[in-house]
Amino acid sequence: MTNSTPAIQLTGLTKRYGSLTAVDHLDLTVPAGQILAFLGPNGAGKSTTTEMVLGLVRPDAGDVRVFGQTPQTAMRSGEVGASLQNGTLLWDTSVRSLLSMMHGLHEHPLPLAEVIERADLRDILRTSTSKLSGGQAQRVRFALAIMPDPRLLILDEPTVGMDVDTRRRFWATMGDLTAGGRTVVFATHYLDEADESADRIVVLNHGRLAADGTGREIKSVVGGRHISFTGPDSDWTGLPGVVTTSRAGGRTTLNCSDADLTLRALMTGPHAAAVTDVEVSAPSLEDAFLSLVA
Repeated sequence: MTNSTPAIQLTGLTKRYGSLTAVDHLDLTVPAGQILAFLGPNGAGKSTTTEMVLGLVRPDAGDVRVFGQTPQTAMRSGEVGASLQNGTLLWDTSVRSLLSMMHGLHEHPLPLAEVIERADLRDILRTSTSKLSGGQAQRVRFALAIMPDPRLLILDEPTVGMDVDTRRRFWATMGDLTAGGRTVVFATHYLDEADESADRIVVLNHGRLAADGTGREIKSVVGGRHISFTGPDSDWTGLPGVVTTSRAGGRTTLNCSDADLTLRALMTGPHAAAVTDVEVSAPSLEDAFLSLVA
């Protein structure tokens, strides 16, 4: 194994459930040290792909390599840590007892005190796992994921159920963890997290690769800038530079290839006097995501 060995290498990966093809000949390479966000609508194939990377599900065709090894070998050697949203915690035991028990199962775990600190668990160590809130349970799952000191972290909706402040602290912790060269693959429905935290974004749809690039590159699929304003419900497609239009809540949004040209035409046209509260903005990752999976 060399430093150039990818953390994850998927080649022609395919998984079917009866007539449903959950993952369809997927090719994907994730270099070591990269932070990658996995996006896609429900049923896009994200969870199935993750389960095959973890060795929980066998592909019907294609190949999975994790640091050049089979998923099972990588898992047994502690190379991979995972936090799955629906992963069940040992029931009705204290968080401290659970952590202590699991800590003894790993070959080279992080110090338990460091795990507790990084996962922000000091205030719930005496709490029974049966009484944890959704956000607290996610923090415990995260602790279990980082405990083996893995080189690859796979996180499924890691901040679901967390309040805004806890989410902010979580991503600050992730920044510290990845500074040491760990690879992180995370699936999320919080698109702002993907845009702010990921080096690379992969969008799946119907089990296939719909987009792959940086946040800026993904957002470029919807064109230039958006002009939104309050005004009459009119046909604005004739304005120069307008690509698409939409209207909601009394506001019209124009997706423009040349926002300067469109804005000049808008403010000098026949409806100029009725146009108010004009805003010009760059397209968001949500705009791009909706366009890609439509």
